[in-house]
Amino acid sequence: METKDIILELRTKHNLSQDALAEKVHVTRQAVSRWENGDTIPNTETLKLLSKLFDVSINTLLGSPRQLICQCCGMPLDDSNISKEIDGLFNEEYCKWCYADGEYMYHNMDDLIDICIEHMTNDTFSSEQVRTYMRDLLPKLNYWKQYKNLDGAEKFEEFKKQLMDEINALHIEGMPKVEKLNALVGGYINLEYRLPNGKCVKFLDDEATYLGNQLECEFGGDRCFGIAANMDFILICTYGANGTDPELVIYKKR
Repeated sequence: METKDIILELRTKHNLSQDALAEKVHVTRQAVSRWENGDTIPNTETLKLLSKLFDVSINTLLGSPRQLICQCCGMPLDDSNISKEIDGLFNEEYCKWCYADGEYMYHNMDDLIDICIEHMTNDTFSSEQVRTYMRDLLPKLNYWKQYKNLDGAEKFEEFKKQLMDEINALHIEGMPKVEKLNALVGGYINLEYRLPNGKCVKFLDDEATYLGNQLECEFGGDRCFGIAANMDFILICTYGANGTDPELVIYKKR
């Protein structure tokens, strides 16, 4: 199905008029009409709102153009087993068993393989065949590539602490001390910033996973600080509700 048909079907299923749907995702009725006629598709931020409203992944809203697999265990993903962030948004990189409540569940490849052996062994797929298959598959997945680069879970935790120390050392006015970094998929935090020359740019890769957090401003108000970092850079920004009006505070190469 195409996006236009999926949105129409979901809107009808939830007994929403075009006006009602428009109000819930902060657009005009005409915009909803254009989506359902196939003239346009929702932008990234609106897709996130639709995803959360209808409890389906963005991949589903777009007509499932990608064959999703968990980047930790390799399980094929659909809307019933895709993980979610703490705010309820789908994280289309992982299954709900490998990533839950903003935390990775596995830090040791052998532990994950043992679990897979328990669930995958059957009359035609022996435990040793499962072990061999998983040992070949897992190192090719993004999550374990990350661990390989950081020499395992202990080094990974050291890296997160180092990142937090570097971020806190920037002494950003109004930003609380960073005490935790979560895994965040680029597609959910890749905001578009307007530069002084009028151009708009994005700094992240939608398909990559970053370490970051959202922190409320110490001065109050409805704006938050957003942090995204990896081995190459630290990005700090502020934004309003649902990522609106983002402003870049710092983009620092490491």
